Amino acid sequence: MGQLLLAAIVLLGSSVQWLTGMGFALVAVPALVLVLGPAEGVVLANCAAGVISVVGLADGWRRVRFGAMVPLCVAAVCTVPVGTWVARRLSEPALMAGMGALVTVAVVFVMRGARVAALRGGGGAVVAGGLGGFMNSAAGVGGPPISLYALNAGWTVREFVPNAQFYGVVVNVVSVASNGLPQLAAPVWALAAGAMAVGALVGRSLAGRVPEKQARVLVLLLALGGGLSTLGKGLWGL
Repeated sequence: MGQLLLAAIVLLGSSVQWLTGMGFALVAVPALVLVLGPAEGVVLANCAAGVISVVGLADGWRRVRFGAMVPLCVAAVCTVPVGTWVARRLSEPALMAGMGALVTVAVVFVMRGARVAALRGGGGAVVAGGLGGFMNSAAGVGGPPISLYALNAGWTVREFVPNAQFYGVVVNVVSVASNGLPQLAAPVWALAAGAMAVGALVGRSLAGRVPEKQARVLVLLLALGGGLSTLGKGLWGL
C-alpha cells in the first residue's frame, strides 16, 4: 500500500511538472516526506526532479542563458552542503516542521509574485541561487527562489523554463551527491520510474486542455496544503 501511495505521489508530481513547467518538488516533497520520512523523501525528490529537468532540457538547452546561470549555479553548489549539514543535525520532527515551513513560505511568496529588491542583478542571482541550493538539499524544494529571481529580472515564461531546468539539473545532481541515494529496494525504484513516465504522458496530454493559469493555481494550492500538513506533523512531534 505504501509503495502504491509513493507511486501515486510521483505520478501526480510528474504530471503537474509537465503540465505547467513547475511544481514537482512543491507537490511531491511534502507527501514523500510524510510517507518515507524527511531524509529519504528529500533525496528521492532530488533524484526525480533531476531526471525530469534533464529530459526537459533536451529540447530547450539552446535557450539557456549560461552567463546568467553561472552565479545562480555557483552559489547553489556552495550552499548545498550547508543544507545537508543542517538537515542531518535536526531531529525528525524538527526537520519536518522546518521543511513544512519552508514550503509554505515559498508557496506564499510565489503566489503573491513578490518583488524583492535583494533578488535583482548579480547580487540577486547569488542570493537566489544560494537560497535555492540550501533549500533543495535540506528540504527538496529549491525552485521558488529561482522563480522569484526570474520574476524580478523580468524573464518571460519561455526564458524561465529552460534556465530553471538547467538550474534543476545542477542543483539536484549536487544535492544527491551531498545527501547520498535513498535506500530503496529495486522494485520501488522501478515503480517510481514508471510513475514518472506515466505522469509525463498524462501531463503532456492535458497541457493543451487545461488553462495554464488555473493549473498553476492548483499546483500551488496542493503544495500549500502539503506544506501545512508537514509543518503540523512536525510541530505535533516536537
